Amino acid sequence: MSFFQALQAALSKQGSNNHKTPEQIDAAIRQLVSKAITTEGQVIDVFTAAGLPRPDISILSDQFLAEVRSLKHKNVAAELLEKLLKDELKVRSGRNIVQSQVFSEKLKKTLNAYHNRAISTMQVIEELIKLAKDLDAASKRGETLGLTDDEVAFYDALAANQSAVIAMGDDKLRVIATELITQVRKSVTIDWTLRESARARIRVMVKRILNKYGYPPDLQDDAVKTVLAQAELLSAGWAQA
Repeated sequence: MSFFQALQAALSKQGSNNHKTPEQIDAAIRQLVSKAITTEGQVIDVFTAAGLPRPDISILSDQFLAEVRSLKHKNVAAELLEKLLKDELKVRSGRNIVQSQVFSEKLKKTLNAYHNRAISTMQVIEELIKLAKDLDAASKRGETLGLTDDEVAFYDALAANQSAVIAMGDDKLRVIATELITQVRKSVTIDWTLRESARARIRVMVKRILNKYGYPPDLQDDAVKTVLAQAELLSAGWAQA
């Protein structure tokens, strides 16, 4: 990282001999850093390289965040937080489709603002820290709702449209999520996604449960699609259990 920082400084000092703008130089250095972090066939642990312990998203302690903030090169701190969040969202994408999509969009928006120089490096660090804490809080909602991680994923599928949350309320959505996962889990098999007849049967069952609890009819089609997509993510593990 220090090498790339020095390289950037050297290029910037060339002045009139360099036909590239400071923004173009910065973009080129950012590409080099990205390539340095990930190498062919092997991923370098940038946390270890920076002399920091690699944290779990759920233990973003004040001590760790203080260490990130105190790094000499703030762009390195931003890179560390970006990688941490992307790695965590990659894991979540295989468990909770709605949660991963929502936070991926937030991360993308924040990084776009940073790359377009709409916010400073220190600002993006604070934004990424806030995003990490929000993601951590989202992962703990099951404790508050009294739901398992799989049930929370189905709850999120039902609550993806804010109108449904307003119309139904948390309590009823929690009941629907619990019944959905119980019934869908009984019906899926490893190869159910390959047979349209099986998909159609589960689709009808999901709509019947939504109707049973008065889920808004105009929101049901989208909810059914999201529930089925969520079921596809989890069904392999269910079938083998």
